[in-house]
Amino acid sequence: MQSINLGKKESGKIWHRKPSPATRDGIIVNIIHNTSDYLPKVLRFLNVAFDSSGDSLIAGDHQGNIYVFDLCGNRFNLVQRTSQACTALAFNLHRKSEFLVALADYSVKCFDTVTKQLVSWMRGHESSVFSISVHASGRYAITTSSDTAQLWDLDTFRRKRKLNILQSVGIQKVFFLPLSNTILSCFKDNSIFAWECDTLVCKYQLPAPPESSSILYKVFAVTGDGQILAAGGKSNHLHLWCLEAKQLFRIIQMPTKVRAIRHLEFLPDSFDAGSNQVLGVLCQDGIMRFVNIQTCKLLFEIGSLDEGISSSAISPHGRYIASIMENGSLNIYSVQTLTKEINKPPPPLVKVIEDLPKRKVNSGDFKMKVTSGRVQRPAKSRENKIQARILKQDLTGNFENKESEFSDGLNKKRLQILLKGYGEYPTKYRMFIWRSLLQLPENHTAFSNLIDKGIHVAFLNLQKRYPIKSRKLFRVLQRTLSALAHWSTIFSDTPYLPLLAFPFVKLFQNNQLICFEVVATLIINWCQHWFEYFPNPPINILSMIENVLAFHDKELLQHFINHDITSQLYAWPLLETVFSEVLTREEWLKLFDNVFSNHPSFLLMTVVAYNICSRAPLLNCNLKDDFEYFFHHRNNLDISAVIREVYRLMDTTPTDIHPDSMLDVFVALTKGQYPVFNQYPKFIVDCQTQERERIRDDELDYLRERQAVEDMQAEVDQQKVEDETWYQKQEPLRKAEETREMLLQEEEMMTQQRQKLAAVKRELKVKEVHLQDAARRCLLQLQQDQREMELRRLNDEIERKVHMRDREIAATAKDLEMRHLELESQKRLYEKNLTRNQEAIANEMREDADAYKRKVDLEEHMFHRPIGTDQTQNQKTQKLIEENLAKAEQACLNTDWRIQALHKQKRADLHRNERYQEVAKLLRKNRKKEMEVLNAVMEGEAKKWEEAEEQACHLKSEKKAAALSDASGTWFLENEIHAQHPYHKVVPRCQDEWVASSCLPRTSQLKDISEMESLTQLSLNQRKARWDTMEWDLMERVRNLRQRLATQARNRCQTPHLLAT
Repeated sequence: MQSINLGKKESGKIWHRKPSPATRDGIIVNIIHNTSDYLPKVLRFLNVAFDSSGDSLIAGDHQGNIYVFDLCGNRFNLVQRTSQACTALAFNLHRKSEFLVALADYSVKCFDTVTKQLVSWMRGHESSVFSISVHASGRYAITTSSDTAQLWDLDTFRRKRKLNILQSVGIQKVFFLPLSNTILSCFKDNSIFAWECDTLVCKYQLPAPPESSSILYKVFAVTGDGQILAAGGKSNHLHLWCLEAKQLFRIIQMPTKVRAIRHLEFLPDSFDAGSNQVLGVLCQDGIMRFVNIQTCKLLFEIGSLDEGISSSAISPHGRYIASIMENGSLNIYSVQTLTKEINKPPPPLVKVIEDLPKRKVNSGDFKMKVTSGRVQRPAKSRENKIQARILKQDLTGNFENKESEFSDGLNKKRLQILLKGYGEYPTKYRMFIWRSLLQLPENHTAFSNLIDKGIHVAFLNLQKRYPIKSRKLFRVLQRTLSALAHWSTIFSDTPYLPLLAFPFVKLFQNNQLICFEVVATLIINWCQHWFEYFPNPPINILSMIENVLAFHDKELLQHFINHDITSQLYAWPLLETVFSEVLTREEWLKLFDNVFSNHPSFLLMTVVAYNICSRAPLLNCNLKDDFEYFFHHRNNLDISAVIREVYRLMDTTPTDIHPDSMLDVFVALTKGQYPVFNQYPKFIVDCQTQERERIRDDELDYLRERQAVEDMQAEVDQQKVEDETWYQKQEPLRKAEETREMLLQEEEMMTQQRQKLAAVKRELKVKEVHLQDAARRCLLQLQQDQREMELRRLNDEIERKVHMRDREIAATAKDLEMRHLELESQKRLYEKNLTRNQEAIANEMREDADAYKRKVDLEEHMFHRPIGTDQTQNQKTQKLIEENLAKAEQACLNTDWRIQALHKQKRADLHRNERYQEVAKLLRKNRKKEMEVLNAVMEGEAKKWEEAEEQACHLKSEKKAAALSDASGTWFLENEIHAQHPYHKVVPRCQDEWVASSCLPRTSQLKDISEMESLTQLSLNQRKARWDTMEWDLMERVRNLRQRLATQARNRCQTPHLLAT
């Protein structure tokens, strides 16, 4: 087995030495595709398909690389890189270089393998396409996905029809039947319908399978003639349907190890006319088994459990099998090699012990000959003794070129014995044995002379009568027939000669010399006396056949006579086609193994045996058409039984009617030159030749006269053409003039229409201008209303703020008046206290006698007075706090209302709040400074009080006990008063000291009061100045806002005006 790695190569050879596949696996070549990177990766092949010739195949991997492999030319080429995985391939289009590929993006593309260009791109599927079926003509294709099937025309690449189904049903497969115009659709519910391709009319529906063996169909296959449908699924059962009878006729059970079937495909045969008998079954274990559907025997299998197969394709001529393995590689098998074991002869039934020559007997000199059938009779003469020679088979040799070899070492009698034992010759020795039996001389020079004469005139139009698809096969057939016609004149007029020679031409198409000599030998020996009644069928030969049939089966002959069936109907079709129409390739080869090994009468006896073995269906035929169909088509007949019947007839037929008494023995072709063949009525052929010559002369005269007439007719036609040309030249001028007039009229009409259109445009333009003007006025009015509303709002806001400012100023003035009244009351109180103190001092000086009592009263008065003063101060402080709290609440309410009402002027409010904070800071600073001034005044007073205390101490020192008691009482009262409330550390002390000392001057107290009034007046002036500044700022902002609004209004008014112009 050879193996090739594609790597990064785009073209090259598939194999480098001639492949010789082993019998055990039959693999010609194993193709793998690995990347050449540092870490190689396997590119798995996914799909493979053969072309219509079967000698080329196309394969695609999961990266979208598509290769074409030419098995005859031993070349591969990379034809396309699609960059995405392919899901289905088709390579049997009517344009041989084109192929279809279904891609992972649900599209189907058509490429050309020669130009490597994209031909067409077909879209329409919404899921992955898993099947492409091409019509036998190659002009239509069906693409199938799980939800729909679409019919495409490959000439135009357009979709003709689309099959839509319910999502719950699903499609299994839709495909064309071979050799017909029928489409078969298979669904997941096991329903199968047949449709007419042109009209898409349902032709029939197959019935449901029996419940006892009902399976869900997954895979399908059809024979080449479209008569049998094979279906399988997840079971080891195969259902075979006869599409002609529309019924299930056979159920095949696979081995028990088979649990499911993944793929089905019939193995074609060149000689079975499409009625394929071998079915390939790919099972779940990766092994593809090939079974005969008639005998239900397992023939051979490919793949193994270790190297399983994932998908497979078989060439149309049945020579190759391409399988994609589970490891991603591609294997190509040789069917001929796989079937060698099948074609081997059966084991021997009779063993013949041969005599030893007169010499010392050795154990290694015993030979054994294998025969089958009848026991060899004793030899009557020395000539008929069996020679002790054995044909040794070279099992390892290559026998493809055996057609060019020749050997005289074979013995015909021994070959006959071997043939009777095995029933046929080995496949790889068959050609060699035939050439030996026929004793072909291989006259190369004589054959070259015949070929050099060219194609005979009788076969120039052979293609019309016998259209052959293969050009090579047609050329070989045409040359062989021409050589036969040049060899003998009779063959140029023999109508059935192509039918007679075709099977041999097909068999020996690679060696034309052997083909010609085999056909010539067949005509000389097995076609004796065929041409004595030319051009009629050989009546004498047919009479021999009829006599033999009458002796062996009178009932069948009488049946033929009753229905007016002559030997020209039941014998001559078999002879003129040498059984090629009614037998498969293997059956035909097996038959001619026996024909070439026996007397020429064996062929005539075969005709009789074929009729006798087919007597049952022939006796059931009553119509002449049925008989004609029977003898021109293949029938279910065992060729081995026919051959056995021929041998029986050869032995039991009487001598007087036996054909061998009327036919000569075998005569081989002579060497050097071929013998003259004149076994035909020469006068008839000469007469026909003379008649053909006369007809040819008459035909030449007729051709000459017809040529003259054609020349005259050509001159007349030329003159007519010239006249027509002149008229045609004039005709365009006339048409041009008419066209010009029509164009002028149309131009006039167009002018009028343009004028009407211009008028309509003007009207529309005027209406548009009016509408725009109205819209502009509405917009201006709306903008003006909005501006007026904004101005009214601003005016109301300004008035409100002015009113609030006036109220605040009035409240401040009232506060100042109240403060002034409080200061006046305090001033009067101080004056009253001063007067009282002066009066008290005068009374003390006048009334020294009452000193003790006054001191007691004074102490009690001084003890209770600070308490009252403290309560008064507490009430004032509480009142001031409540007023401040009320003001704070009112300020909060005002602030909230201003925030809600003046949301758009938030930034101005923030700026104003910042200014308020600055004012508060200034007030705090002023208060600190006032406190500093007050502290300074208090310090001055404290110094004066200290001087007064020093003087008092000097006076009191004179009064010993009274002064000490007075000082201690005073000190106790001062400590208690200072400890009672933290807010009255300054004023109560001044009052107590003022009460305690009656010698302070009145002018100092008045000076303090005047300083406090001046400070209060200064604070009020500053606040008024700040309010005035804020008012001016607010008015300036209002003016700026009005100017901006006016500017915007003017701009808006100008913009519509510009648009209108």
